Amino acid sequence: MKHTTFGIGLGLALAVSLPSLPALAKTIDIAIGHQSMCTDTYTAGIVVKELGLLEKNLPKDGAYADVDYNITWADYSSGGPITNQMLANKLNIGVMGDYPLIVNGAKFQATDSLRTLYIAGTGYNLKGSGNAVVVPVDSDIYSLDQLKGKSVSTPVGSAAWGMLLKAMQDAGITEEVSLKNQSPAVGAANIAAGKIDAHSDFCPWSEIMEFRGTGRKIYDGSEAGVPYLHGVVVRQDFAEEYPEVITAFLKAVIEAGKWIEENPSEAVDLMEKWTGVEKEVLYIYFSNGGHLTLDPTIKDKWVEALKFDHTVLVKEKAIPPLDFDAWITEDYIKAAYADLGMDYDADKTSVVDPEVANAGLPAEIWHSRDGILKYESYPEFLKAVADFQGTGAKLNATYVYDKATGLKLFGKTAYFVLAEDGSYETFLRKPDAEAYAAEVKGELIDLPTAVAAFIPTE
Repeated sequence: MKHTTFGIGLGLALAVSLPSLPALAKTIDIAIGHQSMCTDTYTAGIVVKELGLLEKNLPKDGAYADVDYNITWADYSSGGPITNQMLANKLNIGVMGDYPLIVNGAKFQATDSLRTLYIAGTGYNLKGSGNAVVVPVDSDIYSLDQLKGKSVSTPVGSAAWGMLLKAMQDAGITEEVSLKNQSPAVGAANIAAGKIDAHSDFCPWSEIMEFRGTGRKIYDGSEAGVPYLHGVVVRQDFAEEYPEVITAFLKAVIEAGKWIEENPSEAVDLMEKWTGVEKEVLYIYFSNGGHLTLDPTIKDKWVEALKFDHTVLVKEKAIPPLDFDAWITEDYIKAAYADLGMDYDADKTSVVDPEVANAGLPAEIWHSRDGILKYESYPEFLKAVADFQGTGAKLNATYVYDKATGLKLFGKTAYFVLAEDGSYETFLRKPDAEAYAAEVKGELIDLPTAVAAFIPTE
């Protein structure tokens, strides 16, 4: 990996002034591209912006004593446009997903002199969940191979686009699917209207469609077998001129993650106000057991995943070469950790596997008045849902876990299996549920059917 040597050479020009006039302060412009509709960028985007965490951490003494900061935030629907604006020198810092990250590095390296550096992560899901392929809720399509001869839309250049390319390559259907470029909002609208056979998108769009009752997952990123991650890139010229500014930005990223982890219910409530994404959807990402592990370290496994993602795009002839050693540096994030008195190596070596970490976590009901309620067993959970329905209580959402991967799911979208011994398990994918039902001589049911068994009979 590349290691940049920090120095005092910030290139701060001395202000020229007349003897009778005070020196003029230097202004440093910091332009950041983020995505308010991509949950995995929030700790380097909307949370930092709204809580003023960058302003809090920016250097204000020494060489920066007389500096004024002009901070601007630009919101984009996917990572591709952020790279274009960075190439045009209109953005210094960009936050984006795995495939857009490597496209960013490769596009810059394809120029004569411009370069970016990959300096930190924001969050990850080891199983790869976050991207998904969704069909209209009433569609008769339940698996990827059923997309042969169908039209699938995706934001081309996004993390979901990269996942879709790999999924189609694995299934051998690349030449048999009509791929269309559609933004997340357009794709979601077309799913709701039944105008497209399927749509591939990144977090949290598939859960938005599930929550609103317009779409149903047929393929989750966890099936691709590659970790799902997002991160931060910076123009190298800017980072080398103002290294302390970049360290300050990453300290803000760390603090944003800690703020979410300390009180996820409060955090998702505020993030709903900032982004318009329903808090019930955000909870599936940011709660205990949620999809995202908020971790800015650059793990060896992430580098391996990014290198693999690059090979996927090479097969599609959609990317130039990328020198990963020249592109990746841990110096800035290590400096941020050191300033905060934190142990970088300890966090770097820690990897959260949902299948292990979420084993035994309670099912949850989000009661509109009483908040998040937890239940240690599925019978207790189902009885509580039945009782609440009997009183007419409003339930915002319910949450269960996929037995196969440990991933958190909406109860209403999960496949329940009632085993012969009366126990229950829940699944993300119908084929997994069917296989388990056959194994335990059980019955495949949905949430309403499972709840019905706990409704008192007179």
